[in-house]
Amino acid sequence: MAEILVVDDEIGIRELLSEILADEGYTVRLAENATAARQFRADHTPDLVLLDIWMPDTDGISLLKEWSAQGLLTMPVVMMSGHGTIDTAVEATRIGAVDFLEKPIALQKLLATVKKALKHDNIGKRPPLTLESLAHTPLFRDMKKRLEQAAAKTSALFIRGGTGSIVEICARTLQRPQSPWMDLFECSSPMTQELLEKTAGGLIYVADLASLGKLQQMNLAFALERASRHNILLVVASSQPQTTLLSRGWDIQTLNRLNEVFLSLPNLAQHADELPEVISLFLNQMVERQEVPLRRFSSAALNLLRVHKWAGDNQASSGWNELQAMIRNLALSALDEEIGEADVQHLLPPVPPDDELATPEGLSELFSQPLREARDAFEKHYFEHLLRMEGGNMTRVAERSGLERTHLYRKLKQLGVAVGRRNED
Repeated sequence: MAEILVVDDEIGIRELLSEILADEGYTVRLAENATAARQFRADHTPDLVLLDIWMPDTDGISLLKEWSAQGLLTMPVVMMSGHGTIDTAVEATRIGAVDFLEKPIALQKLLATVKKALKHDNIGKRPPLTLESLAHTPLFRDMKKRLEQAAAKTSALFIRGGTGSIVEICARTLQRPQSPWMDLFECSSPMTQELLEKTAGGLIYVADLASLGKLQQMNLAFALERASRHNILLVVASSQPQTTLLSRGWDIQTLNRLNEVFLSLPNLAQHADELPEVISLFLNQMVERQEVPLRRFSSAALNLLRVHKWAGDNQASSGWNELQAMIRNLALSALDEEIGEADVQHLLPPVPPDDELATPEGLSELFSQPLREARDAFEKHYFEHLLRMEGGNMTRVAERSGLERTHLYRKLKQLGVAVGRRNED
């Protein structure tokens, strides 16, 4: 029968689960904390791990991340917690857990979950998600090409406009096959030369600069100075502007060094037409990787998501975090296999009152015209306004509009905007 490792700091829980599972014929091993679980995993590969989240030495999520980063997550893991939330379950499944049990655990629920989890014998061998897996759309193909081109000649790449999973996808795309991977968030002690040598030829990843504490900031600066000599690529990300990071005590020299080579994630507001395919791709990947139940979007639901303003939580954000969180939560909260319009409306922010959606004064007529005529009419109003503001001074009009003077004259003539001698500077 299968060998199951139960990791829980409560002796009563360990003994109860051990008795139940042993009665079902399973071989049960026990670990009272993360340290004991590490020691056991160093010598054995159990068929299944039941892992408690809240433990005194190292929490279960951190241990799960550790095993994943070290390539030791080659067995299915079911997380257990008495304080379960959707966010915790989502985080655990994103890292590699196959299921989540909330305490107190019902007998039938436990046995059904164990039986289901033991079928996932290849769960730890799933390759990390990369842009290669998503390159069915021009948007992702373009992202991959720009990413690889930017990283080719640098030891540190700064990705702006997003944090979390979209950045990890980008970083995994750049990771060399079979090379070391270090998540700087998991480095809780000062960085050493020995640790860098173990990561040589690999990648150091920072999901969100704004979340790094002082020690981790120092570790990043240490690695930044020595990355090139160890052939290490640093991939760091932030959705916060540099002024915000400076206000939180970041060293300006470190930030300037990180900003030498950067890549901005595409702003979703500028890719609305591609969003239905992007959303479906992300959902399919989540389903295939068993992070969410089997789900699909209806056309009406996709249309609602397409027209939503994915602005993110600040001006520097490109909306990716919000989009991926929405997809995951829709998949976890939808009552049916098809995610419908009502499911999306339930999670989207409320629509502003009608007066907030009113057409700005003077634009109603433009909205009733075909695009070409509306654009020409707007441009004519725009240049007539600038000419009035600048008293007909063409040099200043050219500067304000960002057009070269010859092009400006040609544009004004095309629009029928009269420019006489009095308009010359």
